[in-house]
Amino acid sequence: MILLCKFSGEVIVLPDLIIKLPAKVNDIITTLQAHGFEAYAVGGCVRDSVLGRTPEDWDITTSAMPEQTKSLFPRTFDTGIEHGTVTVLLEHEGFEVTTYRIDGKYEDNRHPKEVTFTRSLKEDLLRRDFTINAMAYNEKDGLTDIFGGMKDLESGLIRCVGDAKERFSEDALRILRGVRFAAQLGFDIEDETKEGMRKLAYTLKNISAERIQTELVKMVTSKRPQLLMTAYELGITRVFLPEFDRMMETEQETPHHMYNVGEHTLHAMNNVRPDKILRLTMLLHDTGKPAYKTVDANGVAHFKKHALESENIARSVLRRLKFDNDTLHKVSKLVYYHDYRMPARAKNIRRAMNMIGEELFPYYMEVRKADVLAQSEYLREEKIQNLSEIESIYKEIKAAGQCVSLKELAVTGKDLIEAGMAPGKEIGEKLSELLALVIEEPEMNTKEKLLDRLGIK
Repeated sequence: MILLCKFSGEVIVLPDLIIKLPAKVNDIITTLQAHGFEAYAVGGCVRDSVLGRTPEDWDITTSAMPEQTKSLFPRTFDTGIEHGTVTVLLEHEGFEVTTYRIDGKYEDNRHPKEVTFTRSLKEDLLRRDFTINAMAYNEKDGLTDIFGGMKDLESGLIRCVGDAKERFSEDALRILRGVRFAAQLGFDIEDETKEGMRKLAYTLKNISAERIQTELVKMVTSKRPQLLMTAYELGITRVFLPEFDRMMETEQETPHHMYNVGEHTLHAMNNVRPDKILRLTMLLHDTGKPAYKTVDANGVAHFKKHALESENIARSVLRRLKFDNDTLHKVSKLVYYHDYRMPARAKNIRRAMNMIGEELFPYYMEVRKADVLAQSEYLREEKIQNLSEIESIYKEIKAAGQCVSLKELAVTGKDLIEAGMAPGKEIGEKLSELLALVIEEPEMNTKEKLLDRLGIK
């Protein structure tokens, strides 16, 4: 099969580039074509297919009006029919099919006041954000690439379709999406596109927290979370994450560090696997440092107890960006304990497992290591050795099944009541007392020994 690429008015033959459409996507396209309409897979699914990535979803664009699309398929529902989008259901799987359209004037930096349906694929592609997202494909016509998306994919470039300032004034979220795409794909941002981002960054204030959150998570869990620096340089973080700007403005005059707080944060994010909880923890772990910085008589900076303020700020940021409670709880707790250090002794580690929680303790270890590796070489070998010893002892504790929480304690409140204790507050106090005992002395965790310690037979 030969793929035809229509670029800048001329037809380019690309014999080796074939996009394998999922059977259901191709069925929808061919059904529309069989009834006299144009139809293509469009946008991110085409981009990802060309790059050899697996698309998250497949969007279809067509010259058919929404009601015409609905008439051709037995099961559909209106997703955003006022904007031309209908979801077609095939065997319980949904695919969005959208009529070619021209967007009217944007009044809120997010939504067009009105849309006009068109029969022109070019006009539909012209309204899209970046050239790499403005390509369309079907098996009959091949790849339609009017704005140079293939060239930009090959060059590794994020470039707006048409005028950058116009695209960003239509939808301010595109500013953050552009940086996110660069982070995910390892691309550079074209100069005029970058300048448009800089000039219109302030309009991100009109975008909902939920949509900002989605783009932030995708960026920080990408292969290049350090592109948050680009967002800072373009004035983007100042709008939705001013805490990062304050970190970028805070130096660390201490032998333990070689970067300012913001640069250290970027390195720390890079040092941990792309898990949402871990990357958000590293992003927020030192947000309290600007407020807690002091400098002694020798010119050495100190940030004592900054973890408490970092936890407060982390909670504030996560609430502001509408994160779910589970993420808020886990990230804020890890931020609070990110600098918790201990000698590598079993009782210290059991105590830490109890405080931090068994589920989060492995995350804590990853956070500590990422933090250390983003510091200077000063005492690094000793710090890493300490963490290695802690990890080794932690594995021994887990293998031995040692008690670090009430659920593993050999006695329960019911046992104490059955042994003669009156129900009430004292039951909880005694269980906590026994837990503290077995954390210090794990061999004491038997029902007989614990009841005996309480003087109960």
